[in-house]
Amino acid sequence: MRTLLLTGPGGSGRTTLAAATALTAARDGIPTLVLSTDRTDTLGAALGTPTGPTPVAVPGVPHLTAWRPDAAEGFRADLTAFQDRASNVLGFLGASRLDPEEPTPLPGAEELALLRALRDAALSEAYDLLVVDLPPTAQALALLALPEELRRYLRRLLPAERQAARALRPVLGRLAGVPMPTEWLYEAAARWDVELAAVAAVVEDRDTVVRLVAEPGPAGTDAVRAATTGLALRGLRADVLLANRVLPEPSTDPWLASVTAQQRKALDEWGESPQPYALHQVPHLGHDPRGTDDLAALRAPAVNRTPATVEWPVTDHLADDGVLLWHIPLPGAIRDELDLVRRGDELVVTVGPFRRIVPLPSALRRCTVAGAALRDGELRVRFAPDPDLWPQTR
Repeated sequence: MRTLLLTGPGGSGRTTLAAATALTAARDGIPTLVLSTDRTDTLGAALGTPTGPTPVAVPGVPHLTAWRPDAAEGFRADLTAFQDRASNVLGFLGASRLDPEEPTPLPGAEELALLRALRDAALSEAYDLLVVDLPPTAQALALLALPEELRRYLRRLLPAERQAARALRPVLGRLAGVPMPTEWLYEAAARWDVELAAVAAVVEDRDTVVRLVAEPGPAGTDAVRAATTGLALRGLRADVLLANRVLPEPSTDPWLASVTAQQRKALDEWGESPQPYALHQVPHLGHDPRGTDDLAALRAPAVNRTPATVEWPVTDHLADDGVLLWHIPLPGAIRDELDLVRRGDELVVTVGPFRRIVPLPSALRRCTVAGAALRDGELRVRFAPDPDLWPQTR
């Protein structure tokens, strides 16, 4: 199944264009599911039909289904299950159980619900296309990084190899005087790892692409540059840049003429950009789009079947001087915002507000970092073989 992830700055019209993109695909005969977790149901308002905790067919549009998962219900179910499994520890601590109707979803519950729905939708055989309305760019990139980061935390906090010592846990518990992690904790960690791996597989799949949404203008240009860099750091690339709410030209009104000129300048810059995404202009309708007729008037681009992922981590190459050179594409990155740290067998790459911890391949773990340079939107890291670790030739 193909997956389209739509994101952009807050207020740029992401949800509306997600609905318009899904509508275009459905009218082309592609069974499509459009997914959003916006608690105000902006998706339902755009489609002209309410959406809810279960997928619903959009009236009058064959092949189109909309879904807005209930984050509150999922949060309560997870908390109840945790209380059941941790009843012994909670009883030891003298904790009181919470009633199932009592908990209020914490910040981030919508994002977790979206990840779970993304996994469930990807496993479904009822659709050929999944269109996902992501949060604003910064939150969306943090959300897409969450499965990888959580799996890393689980491996550090509950290493699988420690399960071999489970026979010793009761003895250690008596010596320490407190309950030790029991079998259910390791089972839960293994279950979470499988679920997170399923979500990560969807994000990293070659048929998963991102579409950026932005209004043309100075703020939109800054947002697009930052988003392009953040996506590249995650190994993703946008296939289309949707320039939303483009005003018609020319205008005799001085104010509108000024805004139109500002939009035209940004559109010219985006059109001349060396980035591989296509620029698609979405007209301003003069009102908020509501219903399938308005969505059709937006003329969302058709689904491109060409994969748009980038190779990450980039394969290392052997330079003439015997140094291994690692190429990491970071379009739009600024040298002053770039930080690189080697920590054990990992490389910590920070670009502005974005960070990724990358496990080094086996060959590079036996090397030391000999230098790094940012050139033409590409970070090049030089690794020199460590004589104490590198295999010696005779």
